[in-house]
Amino acid sequence: MLKTRTLIPRLALAAAALGVLLPACAQQPNNPQSLNYPQTRKGDQVDDYHGVKVADPYRWLEDDRSAETAAWVEAENKVTFGYLEQIPYRQQVLARLKQLYNYPKYSAPFRKLENFVYSKNDGLQNQSVVYIQKGLEGTPEVFIDPNKFSADGTSRLGGLELSKNGRYAAYMVSSGGSDWEEASVVEVATKKLLDDHLKWIKFSGAAWFGDGFFYSRFPAPEGGHDLSAKNENMMVYFHHVGTPQEQDELIYADKAHPQREHGVGTTEDERFAFLVISDPATGKKGNALSFRDLSKGEKTWTPIVAAITDDEYGPIDNAGGKFLIRTNHGAPNGKVMLYDPSKPNAPWSDVIPEKPEAMESASTAGGKLFVTYLKDVTTRAYVYSLDGKLENEIQLPGPGTAGGFGGNHDDKFVFYSFTSLDYPPTIFRYDIASRASTLFRAPRIPGFDPANYEEKQVFFMSKDGTRIPMFLIHKKGLKLDGTNPTLLYGYGGFNITMNPAFSSTRLALLEQGFVYAMANMRGGGEYGEKWHEGGMKLHKQNVFDDFIGAAEWLIAQRYTSPQHLAVNGGSNGGLLIGAVINQRPELFRAAVPQVGVMDMLRFHKFTIGSAWISDYGSSDDAEQFKAIYKYSPLHNIRAGVRYPATLITTADHDDRVVPAHSFKYAATLQEKASHATPLLIRIDTRSGHGASSTTKALETTADIYSFLFFNLGVTPKF
Repeated sequence: MLKTRTLIPRLALAAAALGVLLPACAQQPNNPQSLNYPQTRKGDQVDDYHGVKVADPYRWLEDDRSAETAAWVEAENKVTFGYLEQIPYRQQVLARLKQLYNYPKYSAPFRKLENFVYSKNDGLQNQSVVYIQKGLEGTPEVFIDPNKFSADGTSRLGGLELSKNGRYAAYMVSSGGSDWEEASVVEVATKKLLDDHLKWIKFSGAAWFGDGFFYSRFPAPEGGHDLSAKNENMMVYFHHVGTPQEQDELIYADKAHPQREHGVGTTEDERFAFLVISDPATGKKGNALSFRDLSKGEKTWTPIVAAITDDEYGPIDNAGGKFLIRTNHGAPNGKVMLYDPSKPNAPWSDVIPEKPEAMESASTAGGKLFVTYLKDVTTRAYVYSLDGKLENEIQLPGPGTAGGFGGNHDDKFVFYSFTSLDYPPTIFRYDIASRASTLFRAPRIPGFDPANYEEKQVFFMSKDGTRIPMFLIHKKGLKLDGTNPTLLYGYGGFNITMNPAFSSTRLALLEQGFVYAMANMRGGGEYGEKWHEGGMKLHKQNVFDDFIGAAEWLIAQRYTSPQHLAVNGGSNGGLLIGAVINQRPELFRAAVPQVGVMDMLRFHKFTIGSAWISDYGSSDDAEQFKAIYKYSPLHNIRAGVRYPATLITTADHDDRVVPAHSFKYAATLQEKASHATPLLIRIDTRSGHGASSTTKALETTADIYSFLFFNLGVTPKF
C-alpha cells in the first residue's frame, strides 16, 4: 500500500492596536444591550478591486504580533467570558461533557512485521497514547506518550510511520495547535528517542526508503510571522536517520512556481517513489504525477501525468511493476486504472470502472483491492482482485460510515471502523480468506442507550430544485410542534463529505430535547465531482441556498421554528454560517461560526490560503471577485439588522484560517449590527484550527453549548 499523505489540508493569528478600550464589566447575559464591546479603532485602508473601492478599516487586526491586537483580544475575551460566566449552568454543562467523554477510545491497530501499533485515550487524557505489542495477543507497551510533549498538554502527535524494516519510527509533533510540525525518530526495539530533529514541516508525512525518509517542508518564515506569513516554496527532502537536518538531500523544488505543493510517497515494497505536484493557487483542482524506480537508484522523475489540470491522480500501489492509480479523469465519480511504466505511451486500462456512486476510498491489503463507495452519503465496502474482479461486498452493521481496510501485502486480515449518528465508533476485524467480519473492539459510552434515540435521513429540494440529503437525530417520541431546540450543522466545500458519525458530547444536547441536523450541501464529495463543482467558485451561492433550504424544511416540517433554530459550522463551514446569517438573519435564533474564512477578498494572502483558490476562486480575477464579494461574510454585514445571537470562535495558533478573519468579522458585526442580541468572539490560547487538547476541546464545547442553551431558552437538567 502506498505510503502517501494529504499534500494540502482542505482548509487552511493575527490582529493589531486598539485606540481606546472601554473597560469590560460583569455582563448580564439576559440583557445583550448592556454588553460593552471594545471601541475598535477604524483605519482608512481602501482597496481597489477591478474598479470597485472596498474599505478595510480593521486591516490592522491582521498583524498577529502587534501589542494593539493583543490588547483588543484581551478586551474582547473579557466581554465574552464575562457573558459566559453569568450563565448559571455553564459549569454543569462542562461537568456533563466530561462524564460523556470519559470512556476509553481506541484507534484500529496497524501492523509492521510482528508489531501492532494503535492509540488509546483512557478517557480524559489530553492526548491519546500510542501503544505497541507483539502480535494481537501480546502485552501492550507505551510506545509514544504525547502527554509528555508539553506541560499543558497542547502539543499533539501528528503523523506516525514505521520504517519497512521495522527498525525506526518517524513521528510529527505540533505545538499549541499550529499546523507547523517538527519530526523526531525513535528506535522501535529500545523505544529510544534519537537525536534526529527536523523543523518547518507542514502537511507532510514520512515516506520511508531504507533507513531514511522523504518529507516536505517550507523555508523558515521571516520576521517571526510563522503563524500568519504566506507559505511558499515547498520543498521535498530526504533525511538519513542519524544525520542533522542541514545535511538532508534536496529532492525536489520549484522556485519558478512558489505556490505549488509537492509531496513524495513510496510503495510498500519501497521499489517506487511517486511525486505528486498540485497548484491550487492557479484554480486547478488536480495534480501532476511522476515516479522514479528506487531499486535502480534513479535520481530523475519520469512523468506519468505531466500537466496539472482539474483531474486528480492518486497512486494506490505497485502491482507487479505496474501502477494502480485512482483518478477522476473522465470519471467524476472516480475509478481505478492501471498504468504500465514500461509502456508510457500505451492507453491506460480500467481496473474498476466508474460507477453511479462516488468512490470514497481505494486501498490494498492481502493481495486485494478494498474500495468504498457512497450511496446517499452512507458507505458501501467491496473487495476486488488486483485485476478488478469483484469478489464480495463487506456487510456493514447498517447505513453509516466505514473506514480503514488498508494494510500490508501479506496481511491475512484487516481492520475497519464503523459509526453512525447513533452508533459509537466500533472496530471490526475482516478475515480476507473467509470474508467474514468479527467485532474487535466496541466502546462503552456512559449512560448511552441507542434505543432512546431516532436517526433518519431525509431529502429536501433546494432553491433550484436540486435534491439535498440531510441526517437527523433526536430523542424518540419527538413532537413535531415547532418548538424543539435544533442545531443545524453544515460544511459544503472542498470535495469533503460530511459522513454521519457518532459524538458522545453531542448527547449533552440530545438529552435536553435538541434535534441535531446535518445537511449535505453541494460543494462536498457526497455525490462525486459534479456535486463538488455545483458548490464551488461561481456556484458557491448554491451551498448557502442548500443550507437555507435545510432550515426552511425543518421549520416547514415543524421540527423547529426560527426562534428555536441554531446553526453551526467550522472553517469553510464558518464561512457558511457567516454568509447565511447575512442573507437570512431572521431565520435563525443563534449562530456559532468557528474558525471561519470570513474575508473572502484576502484569504489567499495568509499561510496556506492560496490553496483554496481552486475551490473559491480569487478576488484577483474580475469575474470571480464579483461572485465572492456578493457573499463574503465580512463585506455583507448589514447595518442596523438584528442578527442571531452569535458566538464566534477562533484561537491564537490557528495558522490555517488565521484569526484575523474572525477578528475583523467580529469587529464589523459589533460595529454595524443591532445590539439586540449578543455578538461575541471567544479567542482561545495555545490552540489552533482544531482544539489542541481534550481539555481545550471540552471547554470550548461547553461554552458553545451553554451559549446555545441560554439563547434558545433551554434550561438543561443534568
